[in-house]
Amino acid sequence: MVAHLVRLKLALVANGLRRSVWQVVGFAFAVLYGLGILAIVVAGMVAVGTQDVALQRTVTVLVGSALVIGWWFIPLLAFGVDATLDPERFATFAIPRRVLVVGLAVAALVGVPGVLSAVAALSTSLAWFRHPGALLVGVVAAVLGLAVAVVGGRAVVALAAPLVARRRARELTAVVTLLLVVSIGPTLGTLTNGREISRETFDDLVGVLAWTPFGAAWAAPADVAAGDPALAVARLAIAGVTLAIALRLWEGALARTLVQPVHAGSGGARPAGLGVLSRVPATPLGAVVGRCLVYWFRDPRYAMALAIVPFTPVILWVVGRGGNADLVLASGVLAAFVCGWGVSSDVSYDGSAFWMHVSAGVRGVVDRLGRVVASGIIAVPLVTTIVVVTAAVTDRLDAVPALLGAAAGVMLTSYGGASIVSALFVQPVQQPGENPFQTRQGASMATVLSQTAGWALVLVAASPPALLAWFAVSRSSAALGWATLALGVVLGAVWLTVGVRVGGRLLDRRAPVLLQRVIAFE
Repeated sequence: MVAHLVRLKLALVANGLRRSVWQVVGFAFAVLYGLGILAIVVAGMVAVGTQDVALQRTVTVLVGSALVIGWWFIPLLAFGVDATLDPERFATFAIPRRVLVVGLAVAALVGVPGVLSAVAALSTSLAWFRHPGALLVGVVAAVLGLAVAVVGGRAVVALAAPLVARRRARELTAVVTLLLVVSIGPTLGTLTNGREISRETFDDLVGVLAWTPFGAAWAAPADVAAGDPALAVARLAIAGVTLAIALRLWEGALARTLVQPVHAGSGGARPAGLGVLSRVPATPLGAVVGRCLVYWFRDPRYAMALAIVPFTPVILWVVGRGGNADLVLASGVLAAFVCGWGVSSDVSYDGSAFWMHVSAGVRGVVDRLGRVVASGIIAVPLVTTIVVVTAAVTDRLDAVPALLGAAAGVMLTSYGGASIVSALFVQPVQQPGENPFQTRQGASMATVLSQTAGWALVLVAASPPALLAWFAVSRSSAALGWATLALGVVLGAVWLTVGVRVGGRLLDRRAPVLLQRVIAFE
């Protein structure tokens, strides 16, 4: 049965590559990228093998711990794992749970991430080629550590699935995740008190990781090389107990899933009356605006995309190590781009509900403009607040006109570019009511290229007000600041008009094709 599940996973991967040439191209790029990283890891491990035992221990424990942490928590942060072998699909088959767990664990290694993880894990043993005993233990520890990573990751996802199936829990998880991510930099800065991170800092971290499920297995070879086999046995015992507990938890969660599959709930009571729709004009444009506002206010997928915007000043503050005020001032411009480009996924998020726009004969220009207006109702106050607050915090209120001009130019231009791109391409996204721990399959290289090309064109088109704003801020020129505001609004409005008109004409011709594609993704 385990071999059958592996063959099934291979067949699903192969069938996915047959869907289009772009799938093969994307897969080839992923393989080449992964091989490049893998070559660096393997070469690095061989090079580390010529160093002292302390450095070998630090590097191997850090690499192994990062591997385990990635398998455990990245699926939670990304709200999805590989769902080609979703356990719920085996509910009607009489497969023993223990066999199914082992089969799913082995099948998880089929694919580019799994193969790269396996080779990277085994490559850590190369760091001990000068110590035969440690080399042997390193191979065993690598296999055990990889098992802890894969099984533990699946157990964490399976246990958390019922919680995040609730809408409010998903939103809370997204906010907590963002807070954790943006707090990494300030936390490190606090711990180091402004000092440079040295080897001793990593040694202290490894000393803690070596006694945790993340790094215990990877520390065992170092103990053998240092002449302390008893301590190595204790590390391997920690990893073994972790693997046993993870297997038991995953098996229990799998039993519950097979009997009571997890389904996402909307959460919350539905408001009486028409809600937002009662506050917009009774026109085609008003109907599109109202419908999109409902999504922005109530759809967790939109909330997750928008939740990162208020944290852009913190992110740029971390990137600038807390001492680059000019970088923090750019928060409003970055937030404007994120808000404006978010419209590019609107049709994809509509899913099969896009049939209402097609069957009602809504003009493409009305559809494009309505989506922009709905997003702008939320984005304009938010971006304006970020601009003013960051200027006040950095004591640069004189730069507000220039920053508002740059933000206006970038946002309006982004809306125009997104209106065109979303009329040309759609992409697989999470559907309403779907288990958030399922990954939508079918993303193609064409989607990636379209997004990348769209970003590049938007940045080029919005560069005049952005560059003028930089001159105005750097020279503290009030005249240039007000000129930037005027240029940003006027030029942005021009690009928005072009984008809405061109996107509208494209949508008039391609709406049935887009509907067919978004339905195929469901």
